[in-house]
Amino acid sequence: MATIYDSKDILGILPHRHPFIMVDRIVECNDKDWIVGIKCVAANEPCFQGHFPGMPIFPGVLQLEAMAQTAGILLNKLLGAEGKVAFYLGVDQAKFRRMVLPGDQMRMEIKLLRFRMGMAKVQGRTLVDGELACEAEMLFGGGGK
Repeated sequence: MATIYDSKDILGILPHRHPFIMVDRIVECNDKDWIVGIKCVAANEPCFQGHFPGMPIFPGVLQLEAMAQTAGILLNKLLGAEGKVAFYLGVDQAKFRRMVLPGDQMRMEIKLLRFRMGMAKVQGRTLVDGELACEAEMLFGGGGK
């Protein structure tokens, strides 16, 4: 699996910073309607201090955020808007199918469904070991600083 954008590249594309950057690398991107990001879930992620002691589970909301950031990379590349925010406006049909645990590698697959009038709708899914962990449709709007 070749790396198209590494962590340093991603920091140049997204405005997010540690500890809230949720994409480690991009392994597929056609720069128009498809992107695949990787997040390696480490045992020392800050969320595991409280979610849940003795039974660490990567929160569903952070799985959605990882997909949203992956989509943001695609949208910023499409628009030539590196470093700007693609605002997360909505999420539909979110389903969580499998727990994500420390040591798992999340593969976020994002497909652009439509882009019009400054709004984008994407379909995202996260796989762990080839098994569906999370899926959702997400809506994004206008970038700002």
